[in-house]
Amino acid sequence: MRRISLRDSSLLIALTATWAFFALFEPSFVDSRNISNLFIELSTTSVAALGMFLVILIGHIDLAVGSIIGLTGGIASVLITQQGWPAAPAMAMGLLAGVAGYTVMGLLVARERIPAFIITLGGLLVFRGLFWKIIESETIPVKQGDVDNLLSLQTTYYLPAWLGYALAAAIVAAMIYAALRRRTQRRRYGFELEEPELLFGRLFVIGQVFLLSVIVLNQFRGVPLSLVILGFVSFAIHVLVQHTRFGRYLYACGGNVEAARLSGVPVKLITIGAFAIAGITASITGFMQTAYGGASTSSTGELMELDAIAACVIGGTALSGGRGTVMGVLIGAFLIASLLNGMTLMAVSPEAKYIARGLVLALAVWVDVKLSRR
Repeated sequence: MRRISLRDSSLLIALTATWAFFALFEPSFVDSRNISNLFIELSTTSVAALGMFLVILIGHIDLAVGSIIGLTGGIASVLITQQGWPAAPAMAMGLLAGVAGYTVMGLLVARERIPAFIITLGGLLVFRGLFWKIIESETIPVKQGDVDNLLSLQTTYYLPAWLGYALAAAIVAAMIYAALRRRTQRRRYGFELEEPELLFGRLFVIGQVFLLSVIVLNQFRGVPLSLVILGFVSFAIHVLVQHTRFGRYLYACGGNVEAARLSGVPVKLITIGAFAIAGITASITGFMQTAYGGASTSSTGELMELDAIAACVIGGTALSGGRGTVMGVLIGAFLIASLLNGMTLMAVSPEAKYIARGLVLALAVWVDVKLSRR
């Protein structure tokens, strides 16, 4: 019978302890308004981290994501606010710029074999400079609550209460179906099975978490649209890495790139594809982050690459590549978002926030190394 490993449970224990601490010393942490804001913050961090996850999975690193986040949001904001473009084509231009920038970096890494650290470090500087040039180092406001502005609606629109419940029910039903289907397939091929009691308990807890989350969010304004966007992106990345040939190639390239190449894996195309998809997620994050801030400023996206990397590492993704899961990345991002949100409520100084984030990242790596040796 399959059992839950200590590595899998350690993140949940850390997340529970974090919530318990902030709920005890700052009761407003569990207020419906704050939880709604927390989920919006989680969405922006997680979408960026999921793109970073693909790059790290093949054994590379991405330092340019924060600059691309600022650039794509800046392009959309300038086109909408100053040029009078409709939101959809303006965001399409931002998306095109983000994917193009990442594809070029992927080409340089794959074909010229330049270390991704150097290429993306250069991208960090180039894209940040282009971003400042486009917004002319000014603050470009985003009209909030405008129903015609798809950019602002990403973090200002909330689902009706009934739709939130229906969506949660549909997700839980899909997870139950997938779990039972996977169990049937494993039994058919004689693989190890999860204990029925453990499976039922896990699905029951997940269902309760979804139901409770919707109840709490509906006490404020409802399920934020950004959380729905995160759900779609998470599902797409999960299917990509777990149920497609491309996903298997990602793990193969990260595990042993030379063995993958000798086995016929198109390593160059996989690398370019991983960077291109990361460009899509970075662009989406740029729109969400700009909408949440209410404006495109010179600091938009600043240091978000560190939070994205931290979410992946805390979630169990190996920096050497070849290991990691979407669920681990989401839990890692949730831990970071909870930590930052709680410290903000407690009026912790900015320098203390940096220290805490660094310590959490270092501790997560240390724990992962220790557990990997067992």
